[in-house]
Amino acid sequence: MPRTLLKARRWAALAVLGSLLAGCTGQAGDRDGDDAPAAAGPRTSVDVRPIEAAAKITDARGVTVSPPGTPRRIVCLVALCDDMLAELGLTPAATNSALLKHPRFLGKEKAAGIPTVPGGFLSPETEAILSHKPDLVIGLEDTHGKLAPALKGATTFWPVQPARWQDSVGYLRGLAALTGRTAQGERAERAFRTKLARAEEARSDKTALIVFGSDENFGVATPETDVAAGMFPKIAHYPWKSRGVDGSYSLEEILARDVDVLFVETLSFGGSDGKLSDKLAENPLWSRIPAVRSGKVIEVDSEAWAKGRGTRSLGLVLDEATAALR
Repeated sequence: MPRTLLKARRWAALAVLGSLLAGCTGQAGDRDGDDAPAAAGPRTSVDVRPIEAAAKITDARGVTVSPPGTPRRIVCLVALCDDMLAELGLTPAATNSALLKHPRFLGKEKAAGIPTVPGGFLSPETEAILSHKPDLVIGLEDTHGKLAPALKGATTFWPVQPARWQDSVGYLRGLAALTGRTAQGERAERAFRTKLARAEEARSDKTALIVFGSDENFGVATPETDVAAGMFPKIAHYPWKSRGVDGSYSLEEILARDVDVLFVETLSFGGSDGKLSDKLAENPLWSRIPAVRSGKVIEVDSEAWAKGRGTRSLGLVLDEATAALR
């Protein structure tokens, strides 16, 4: 991901969207020019359609998931899976995510009892996955889709690829139907929708920004490339949009946007230590950003903010973001 070589939120984003700290160059953009933010869109409905238990579901991407029976042993290769299981009152048979260690999930002590899939996020070991005798394996399509042939015939593989919070809700509903945890799924969806709707009603006029990276790189989370950032136009002024292969934003451009509240996701790449905000502070431009001057730089938990992408993680993001934006 920005976020070893973790790739759980925008792993490729550092290569495509990242800006080297040492080379923060570029022209400041116009607040209402080409970099105008995505529209906040219509108000979020708090209505939740009933979920019916099902032996087979087809997700929003057209993927049909049909395990031989009600899945009880689920292996998670992506944090969204852990998030959904937590919302449904279940735990994975094994995982390669650290999300469940967060106190809003299981906490470190309980999470320590869940087996870890060796190989990391990018290369989970097939034999290790199957050793847990899973009924269902959930992974990220663009990363774990390559495992599908090796898993075929031994278990059911569900490739997910959330791009928006609505996708995350859809996946939650699908898993609730497959596991028969329909009441829990409806309750989790309603709680998240209610939280987002309330945040919209109290929308801040402050300018917010989420940056992510390691000790050498940083990027800007945009609504088009990041599920959590996709909620921000609804709750604050968020004048950032994806530039695709053209790269990310420089500190000069960030300075020109008068950022009031800055959220920082520090991503570890194995050998790096320390906070991204401390590394960015080595650039003299950093101290001139309004959020830095007013002490509104907030280091957040990247497991939840960057990788979680489920309704519980996104609810946590909303709680922390709205408190900071008041």
